[in-house]
Amino acid sequence: MINVKNEPYVIEYNVRMGDPETEVIMPRIKSDLMDLLEGVANKNLNEKFLEFEKSVVSTVILVSEGYPLSYEKGKEIKGFENVKDSIIFHSGTKIENGKIISNGGRVLAITSFGKDKNEALKKSYKNSEIIKFENKFYRKDIGFDI
Repeated sequence: MINVKNEPYVIEYNVRMGDPETEVIMPRIKSDLMDLLEGVANKNLNEKFLEFEKSVVSTVILVSEGYPLSYEKGKEIKGFENVKDSIIFHSGTKIENGKIISNGGRVLAITSFGKDKNEALKKSYKNSEIIKFENKFYRKDIGFDI
């Protein structure tokens, strides 16, 4: 979505559930996901109950500077032990010699729950600052213009 004359305007509706869509939607599902998937496979999804967590969820993606074009890999990532109130999804990481290092453009997703958008975003941004790696970048304007 983008902001057009102070109104939300959908520019893309993505149903493929890639990341970061999955990282912000899936944590809200309270129902048994396997039961729902079996409902799809068995063509009886209409008999299943889908329940969502009422909290708002935000996700901030930490990327390697230069993404999506040219970026460096192999940067050690630190600070995981200091993250509170967020789920960290790894996408562009690997373990090398017992250390977590960057291994892609999209490195981590910091996902947080809150009573409203501002609280969820505040937690995600706070924890995005705690995670450290060389040439880390993330957008600081996501979620504030709509």
